Amino acid sequence: MENEIVNRVSNSQLITLDLEEFYTPGERVLFDMKELLFQELILRETDFRNFVKTHDWSKYQNKLVAITCSADAIVPTWAYMILASSLQPFAAAVVYGSLQDLETHLFEQKLNKIDWQRFEKAKVVVKGCSKVNVPVSVYVLAINKLRPVAQSIMYGEPCSTVPVFKKKTT
Repeated sequence: MENEIVNRVSNSQLITLDLEEFYTPGERVLFDMKELLFQELILRETDFRNFVKTHDWSKYQNKLVAITCSADAIVPTWAYMILASSLQPFAAAVVYGSLQDLETHLFEQKLNKIDWQRFEKAKVVVKGCSKVNVPVSVYVLAINKLRPVAQSIMYGEPCSTVPVFKKKTT
């Protein structure tokens, strides 16, 4: 059996961290306050409160919502708070910011629940290819969590990795 093919990847002690596994499924919605501004400049409190009172918030049931204002206007903080308060009973998640900020928030929630000590002195490969869009900020968060505990961190696939970090041996 001199020519036996050995799968060194499956026999290695590498632990693969697939960030795609922490993806939160659900419809993402961007709620842009620009539409609620008078001439895209000013928030009229009476009009805004009337909108909040009459809007059908149930259409956001179980959706993942990011609240933003794409107009170059000064929107008071309380207006975002009122929108979040109106969305909260229906939406699965509500954040301030872009859809990218929402995605990062969703991943962060799940990554913060991981027991990172399970990677103590491990050789970790952070999987690079995924079927969902994993924000770069999530990869950075994963490195921040892994670096204090892992022996080494690589990026990519177990058969083809890029070294990211390796603890110095003493």
